[in-house]
Amino acid sequence: MSLSDLVLSIADNKQMLGLRYAEWATRAPSLEADIAAAAMGLDDLGHSRVLYGCLEPLGADPRTTERESNAASIRNLPYFDEPWTEWSQFVAANAILDTAFTTMIEACVGGSVEVLQTRLRKMLMEERYHFLHGRSWLRSGIEKAPLERAWREAIEWFGPPDGETAALHTEGKLGMGPAELRARLEEQLETRAPKVEVDWSTWDPIRRRGKRGAVDAHTFGMLRGLEEKKYAPPAAKPTPL
Repeated sequence: MSLSDLVLSIADNKQMLGLRYAEWATRAPSLEADIAAAAMGLDDLGHSRVLYGCLEPLGADPRTTERESNAASIRNLPYFDEPWTEWSQFVAANAILDTAFTTMIEACVGGSVEVLQTRLRKMLMEERYHFLHGRSWLRSGIEKAPLERAWREAIEWFGPPDGETAALHTEGKLGMGPAELRARLEEQLETRAPKVEVDWSTWDPIRRRGKRGAVDAHTFGMLRGLEEKKYAPPAAKPTPL
């Protein structure tokens, strides 16, 4: 796993988070939450584009043509495989996963790679509202299951103690390694993570997840632009001369 692979993982997850936020833009418990969901969705979709744009300056772009046909080639966490059915899932993603991604971006900005330092710094300011929104809803209380799942997936996503994230930190390319990322996330949320036992032997270092699966077919269609093509008006036939 290279730094480019990590940046692609951040980008894919930010894109999926933005789409899942957008799905709740008219389903949240209040008008204010509807507006917040729409705004945060646009933010994260925009951030994903900036992150994708960092891949070429970093060197080899890990994206392949398989991404056009295979949903499992998208490097998203299992949490985003299916649309959320409960508001508590939204809150757990907003509070835990969104903050985890921001923490990794913070590590990128704190590292030695100039393109990440310069292009990602603004994201940290824009993500401040996401954090405050998620923390506010989290403090109001939500169901335990989605919260524990989000914590588990965030810790898995940070990577094993002796994995590539740790190596990138040792090399100075990241400002934090897995242990520091977890501690920073706990500090931000002012709470300790639940005890999580990860079987790193089954963990996928490219997709950064321990569970198989892929994004649902409908969402994958939107990602690839297939839905837009499906509903686009037919092209006009050329007029014979």
